[in-house]
Amino acid sequence: MGVLKRFEQRLEGLVNGTFAKVFKSEVQPVEIAGALQRECDNNASIWNRDRTVVPNDFIVELSTPDYERLSPYSGQLGDELAGMVRDYAKQQRYTFMGPIKVHLEKADDLDTGLYRVRSRTLASSTSQERPGQAAAARAAAPPPPGGHVAPPMPSSPPPGTPPVPRTAPPGAGPQPYAQTRRWIEINGTRHQISRPSLVLGRSTDADVRIDDPGVSRRHCEIRVGPPPTIQDLGSTNGIVVDGQHTTRASLRDGSRIVVGSTTIVYRQAEG
Repeated sequence: MGVLKRFEQRLEGLVNGTFAKVFKSEVQPVEIAGALQRECDNNASIWNRDRTVVPNDFIVELSTPDYERLSPYSGQLGDELAGMVRDYAKQQRYTFMGPIKVHLEKADDLDTGLYRVRSRTLASSTSQERPGQAAAARAAAPPPPGGHVAPPMPSSPPPGTPPVPRTAPPGAGPQPYAQTRRWIEINGTRHQISRPSLVLGRSTDADVRIDDPGVSRRHCEIRVGPPPTIQDLGSTNGIVVDGQHTTRASLRDGSRIVVGSTTIVYRQAEG
């Protein structure tokens, strides 16, 4: 049984009384759960052959109406979501640097039904430092290679390569971390491309979910290449790349992809 299915079944035991009304909000817990899974996948950092580190501290930003509905139950819901992340990490053989926490926050720029997930990697030793020092230390220190520390704004660029993996066990030299970094930007939110391909669509099973009625469940796929390309997956409305309707196209830094009414910007940089 899949992790998301087990998460849904656990929630069924909670959805009674007040919870029944809470979960009628536009944002459903299973959507958030799927987004947390993708956040782990998109920010997985390979330290060596036996260890892949993923973020352990997650912030789910919600519109004011959704936040007001869910915040009274944020503790219980956060625990369930953290348990789901733990189960998913075990299934994918991911590891964490510290305890898993999921927080809900209000974002005034989001409309009802929209949400945004940010994540960061917090080491347990750091989280036990004096209050205030831990946050300052994490803000100043770079994350693991390919990892993601939540920036002040979702569109902030990821920090540079940290020193830890450069002193990794033999065979894990600095060479793997001088590769081309690739990501896409959707409505100001950055999604790293850390695997050979990335499926975009409206389904919760897509690697990057796009909440747009003009987008098919599995709309298109970005492939690293070389060269990097985008392939339509038999969608209803097709794709437009740099102003041209197409079923397949090469991508360059700054390429603009339109699916439904959503614009996606492809980005890449060396180092």
